[in-house]
Amino acid sequence: MDVNQTKQEHLLALKVMRLTKPTLFTNLPVTCEDRDLPGDLFRQLMRDDPSTIRGAETLMLGEMLTLPQNFGNIFLGETFSSYISVHNDSNQVVKDILVKADLQTSSQRLNLSASNSAVAELKPECCIDDVIHHEVKEIGTHILFFKFQVLKPLDVKTKFYNAESDLSSVTDEVFLEAQIQNITTSPMFMEKVSLEPSIMYNVTELNTVTNGDHRESTFGKLSYLQPMDTRQYLYCLKPKPEYAEKAGVIKGVTVIGKLDIVWKTNLGERGRLQTSQLQRMAPGYGDIRLSMEMIPDTVNLEEPFDIICKVTNCSERTMDLVLEMCNTRTVHWCGISGRQLGKLSPGASLSLPLTLLTSAQGLQSISGLRLTDTFLKRTYEYDDIAQVCVVCPYFGNES
Repeated sequence: MDVNQTKQEHLLALKVMRLTKPTLFTNLPVTCEDRDLPGDLFRQLMRDDPSTIRGAETLMLGEMLTLPQNFGNIFLGETFSSYISVHNDSNQVVKDILVKADLQTSSQRLNLSASNSAVAELKPECCIDDVIHHEVKEIGTHILFFKFQVLKPLDVKTKFYNAESDLSSVTDEVFLEAQIQNITTSPMFMEKVSLEPSIMYNVTELNTVTNGDHRESTFGKLSYLQPMDTRQYLYCLKPKPEYAEKAGVIKGVTVIGKLDIVWKTNLGERGRLQTSQLQRMAPGYGDIRLSMEMIPDTVNLEEPFDIICKVTNCSERTMDLVLEMCNTRTVHWCGISGRQLGKLSPGASLSLPLTLLTSAQGLQSISGLRLTDTFLKRTYEYDDIAQVCVVCPYFGNES
């Protein structure tokens, strides 16, 4: 090997830079009182400083912009932009140049090149420029021509609550609470936080209040989320009528939908995250669901009143039902106990008008109904079906 052999140099030079928006220049204002020794010196220096805002010199933010001094952080949901330049440093014409930009993530390899065709020739001191964009959808290590980490910007936690009703012990209505925390070091403007429901549900957002003839956000007009701050969003979901009538469809694990979160950071840089499909365990109704369709708010003491119950077959088999009405200490049923209700196919329902009276005042619980499936000789008992307020119509009317 000839040690005097000159080192062969590349004909082309490759430069890769991340494109980010500049930041507002910040300064540290120094002030003092007029009676202090410096007097008006500090204030005058800030007035003469070209980076401060005229008339608001004590603000930390100035009118100038600062170019990025380092690579910075990249967060999930943001758009990663990079500038790629291939420059011909030689004095020769280079032919058939193909620039290919592949982004390697932990799970896949993505081609980000705008064009996959080769450039016929590149003359000396000329360059090929390209700008690539990629919406970051994975956290962890990414490799382009260099290695960088993608961080998580938000911490999202969800909780489900089954609605409570005066007419039945369980309902199909469900509330979703989404807790969103900003885990970056910069404030965020929350542009949109919405719930995209699955085909089974309709959704109502509960994050606004009525103010006069219009509605306002519960978070105010400026929807900023400071670093490490947490905000709760609330949604109400109801099954669509075509699914609510089919009791078997909403049993077990059901897909509720997914959250769509859009925010903006420094100088309007936009980010967007969508959660995976949110799932919940539907409340268990057993084989037969007994709910209340109609009941008076107030009834008179020892006077009969009417209610309407709804019986739904939540199983996957046909039932032959018998209704028994058992009196309690305060609730007395009117009518024949042990009557046949007939056959009820899977997913079907029937309305059941009943009459009863109560022998005690105050808030009374309706109990004492029993359904028996004669096919399997299986009995289902229902207590605390609903509550009713019982008053005495003669109280205070005696002369």
